[in-house]
Amino acid sequence: MTKHVVTWDGKRRFTGTTPDGRAGRFDIPVDMGGDGTAPSPMEAVLHALAACSAVDVVAILEKMRCPADSLRVDIEFERAERHPKVFTKIQLKYVVTGEVPEKKLERAIKLSSETFCSVGAMLGKTAEITHEFVVD
Repeated sequence: MTKHVVTWDGKRRFTGTTPDGRAGRFDIPVDMGGDGTAPSPMEAVLHALAACSAVDVVAILEKMRCPADSLRVDIEFERAERHPKVFTKIQLKYVVTGEVPEKKLERAIKLSSETFCSVGAMLGKTAEITHEFVVD
């Protein structure tokens, strides 16, 4: 097993560190007792999902020889009302610029969601994850 470490930095702030020293911060909103200085752990999970899929889509489009000029993923979600308040619905909207044929973008998103994105595979156990895209 690989050892990662999460360290309490005071109040509701934490830093996660990888074995090779890369770090990410977590906090919670002020109204929940935090300082609001970084994403909450659940927000970080959403960001991880979007980033996981975005990495796949960028790489797949490059292999298809139609790289995007830019890519942004907008995220909307719903959570369960009771604890644990897992995600129940997640909508990812890919906003892409460049000369990217819609069919190829659709194929790249499908490959990511059905084959490559590990974060999506895990979250798909509790949430319905849907995808849409816009090419500007």
